[in-house]
Amino acid sequence: MNKEETEFEPFDPKAFEDEEDKRPLPDLPPLPADPRWRVEHLPFLTAFSFALMLCAASVGFLNGGVQNAFGAAAGVMIVTVSYTMSTLVLAWADTVRPALIMPLGMLTYVVKYSLLGIILAFVVSSEWPGRLALGWGVVAGVLGWTAVQIWWVARISRPK
Repeated sequence: MNKEETEFEPFDPKAFEDEEDKRPLPDLPPLPADPRWRVEHLPFLTAFSFALMLCAASVGFLNGGVQNAFGAAAGVMIVTVSYTMSTLVLAWADTVRPALIMPLGMLTYVVKYSLLGIILAFVVSSEWPGRLALGWGVVAGVLGWTAVQIWWVARISRPK
C-alpha cells in the first residue's frame, strides 16, 4: 500500500447540503421579553382550586361528615400542588435552558405520579372513612384544573 491509498480526504459538510437547506427560515414571532407569561395563569387557577376545595369539602361534609370533608379537600389539594409543581418546574426550565424542558418535565411527572401512587396506596389500604372522598376530590381536581386551563389557553390564543 502506498501513502495515497491510506490517507482520507477531509470531510466537507458543504458537499452534502441540499438546496432546501439554503432557504431562509420563516419569520417567527419573538418570545415575550417578560418570562411571567409562563405562569400568569397560576393565580387564577389557584383561586379556582381554592373555590373547588371549598365546594368539595362542603359536599364531603354533607355526605359523610368531617372525615369526608377533609378527604375531598385533600384530594383537590393534592392535584393543585401537583399541577402547580409541574408548571413551575417547566417554566423555570424554559427560562434557564429550553432543552431542559423535556428531561425535567419527565422527571417531575415520574416524581409526582410516584408520590400520588404511594399516597393513594396508603389511603386505600387504610380504614380511614374519608378515603373514597379523597379519590373523588382527586377526580374533581383533575377535571376542574384541566377544564380551566383549557379555557385559559383558548381565551389567550383567540385572535384580537
